[in-house]
Amino acid sequence: MDGTVLVADDDRTIRTVLTQALTRAGCKVHATSSMVTLMRWIDEGKGDLVISDVIMPDGNGLEALPTIGTKRPGLPVIVISAQNTIMTAIQAAEAEAYDYLPKPFDLPDLMKRAARALDAPRRAAPPPPQRDFETGSGDLPLVGRTAGMQSLYRLVARVMNTDLPVLVTGESGTGKSLIARAIHDFSDRRSQPFVVAGAADLASPEGQATIASRARGGTILFEEVGDLEDDAQARIVRMLDTLGEEDSPRIMATSQSDLGQRIELGRFRADLFYRLGGVQIQVPALRDRVEDIPLLTEHFLARAEREGLSARTLSDDAMSLVRRYSWPGNVRQLENTIRRLVLTGADETITREEAEMVLGSQPAMEPLRNGGQGDRLQASVAQHLRRYFDLHGGMLPPPGLYQRILREVETPLIEIALDATGGNQAKCADLLGINRNTLRKKITDLDIRVTRRRKLM
Repeated sequence: MDGTVLVADDDRTIRTVLTQALTRAGCKVHATSSMVTLMRWIDEGKGDLVISDVIMPDGNGLEALPTIGTKRPGLPVIVISAQNTIMTAIQAAEAEAYDYLPKPFDLPDLMKRAARALDAPRRAAPPPPQRDFETGSGDLPLVGRTAGMQSLYRLVARVMNTDLPVLVTGESGTGKSLIARAIHDFSDRRSQPFVVAGAADLASPEGQATIASRARGGTILFEEVGDLEDDAQARIVRMLDTLGEEDSPRIMATSQSDLGQRIELGRFRADLFYRLGGVQIQVPALRDRVEDIPLLTEHFLARAEREGLSARTLSDDAMSLVRRYSWPGNVRQLENTIRRLVLTGADETITREEAEMVLGSQPAMEPLRNGGQGDRLQASVAQHLRRYFDLHGGMLPPPGLYQRILREVETPLIEIALDATGGNQAKCADLLGINRNTLRKKITDLDIRVTRRRKLM
C-alpha cells in the first residue's frame, strides 16, 4: 500500500491504531482530532485518502464531504461512524463517500478498503446533490449496530439510485415496507409518486393499468407478493412486460414468505420471482439482533416523550427481561410493548415487575426451565411449545417456526458446551459430535461469544 492517508477522529485510540496499521502497510499518515486541521491539510493538497469520523468536536465529517469534493475532486473519503442508523449510510452514499464503515470496525476490513481506495484511479467527481436529511429522519426506526443491520444499510445506500427491482424479505414486523419507503424517499425518484399495491388493487383485470398510471415515473411497491393469488401474480407479470423504458416506475416488493419454497410447491410463479428479485434485501428478525434492542427501546421511549407522554426509562432488570424475549412480532411488537409500558406507569423508571406484567401476555418464547424433578427435556419442551401456540389466541405463529425453535435450543446448548470445555472449540465439537468447521460456522451465525480459559472437567 502506498500513499498519504489523512485520519480524522476525536478518539485517540482509533487514531493510534489506524496510524500504526497504515504505517506498517507502507503509508504516510497525518492524524488529527480536528476537522479544521483536516480541511487545512486538504486545502494544502495533502493526502491521497481521507478516513474521517462523523461527529467531531469542531465539525461533522459527513457535512464536510461536499466541500472536500469541491476542493479536491476525486479524493476518496472513507467515513467511519458510531451513528448506527440507516441515515448515516444513505448520507454517506449521497455525499459520494468512497465507503462507509460503522464503529466498532474490523481493522483488516478497513485496511482492505483503504488499499482499494488508494489503488483506484483518481477521477473528478461532480458536486454531490444537496438534500435535507433532517425532515422525518428521526421517525425511521431503522437503527442498529449489529453486523446484519449495517450490511443492510450499505446495500440500501448502494441500490438507492439504481433502476433495479428490489425484493425485501423478512418476518412480519421487521420493517420491510420502511426499507422500501426509505429507498424511494432518498432516491432520485423521491419527488414522484410512491404507490403501494396489494391484493385488492390487483383484483380486477384493469388493476395493473391503474397502478402503473398512478405511479408514473415513481415507485410501485407490491406488498406481501407471496400471499397473492395466481391471477394477481399473472397480472403483475403482464404489467411488468408492458412497461416501457421511458418514464417507467421502479418496482419493489415485500414478502414474509419463502418465495423459493413457494415456487417448489407451485404456489408462486418463477417468472415473477425473477422479475422482482433484481436485488434481494433480507431484513433480520429482532431475535437475531438482540444487541439492537436497547437502541430501539431508547428510540421508542424518546418518541413517546416527544409525543407528550411521560419520560420513562427501563431499569437494568427490565431491560434484561426485554432482551431475553424472542419477539415473534419483531420491531413492531417491541414498539407497541414499550408504548404500553410508558402508558401504564407513573414512575420515571420501568421496573422488572412492570415489564413482566406487560410481557406476560405477549406471544413470545420463554427460556426453557426444568418443570420438576424427573421431567424429561422432551416433555418440558412440549409444555412450552403448547403454551407458545396458546398465546397466539387460535392464530398460527409467524412462518419459520422450525428454525426459530432450533435456534432457541441450539444457542444455549453450544454456549453451555463451550463453557464446559473452557472455550476449546476442538473439545466442544467433539463433545457435541459435530465437525469443528460446522461449530465455527454456528458460533458465527448465532453470534456466540467464545472465551478461552482453563477448565478442569
